Amino acid sequence: MNANHALRILVVDDHPIVRLGIRQMIGTESDLEICGEAGSEQEALQLARTLKPDLALIDLSLEEGTALGLIRELRRSAPAVELLVLSMHDESLYAERVLRAGARGYIMKQAAIDGLVGAIRQVAAGSVYISPTMTQHVLEQFRDSSHGPAGLMATLTDRELEVFDLIGHGKSTAETAAELGVSVKTVETYRANIKSKLKLKDARDLLRFATSWTEGL
Repeated sequence: MNANHALRILVVDDHPIVRLGIRQMIGTESDLEICGEAGSEQEALQLARTLKPDLALIDLSLEEGTALGLIRELRRSAPAVELLVLSMHDESLYAERVLRAGARGYIMKQAAIDGLVGAIRQVAAGSVYISPTMTQHVLEQFRDSSHGPAGLMATLTDRELEVFDLIGHGKSTAETAAELGVSVKTVETYRANIKSKLKLKDARDLLRFATSWTEGL
């Protein structure tokens, strides 16, 4: 963090009330400031280019676009921007994927009231932030487990997880293909792989499970 100016933060979240809460929380810190807010992947990419923030605080679930795709694109187009993910999703399932995609930290929204400012400062200083209880041992346990929803979900590739998340948000096969920039046939292949890995019988079971998983996290 440059001691001569406040750390400039771009907030990426599609819920205005969440952005308001983050703005109020950060507004009390003299060394931090919100330089911009985005509600979608494309808006975030545009603002990252024009505003050149020091750090982007990204919600894992976006109505338009995907957070993992945004992280990868920001790593390519704005490598100087540090990335911290703020999410309500299960840390044991998503944290490793987020870090592998190029983010430096992952904090769950339940911990944000007490821990967000510290996480921002830690990531801005060049360190990786995950919760104190999130160890490599736990990650390995979840990755290797074949029992229960978390174990089955951990068998999905990053792209399959993105497709699953879009299904859970009600996106059709065509809409998913357009959002990810792939063909409808490719999405159908991903859907078939997901059904097989999660041991689901048909498209109806897939939609039901994806919706309940997304809403339950």
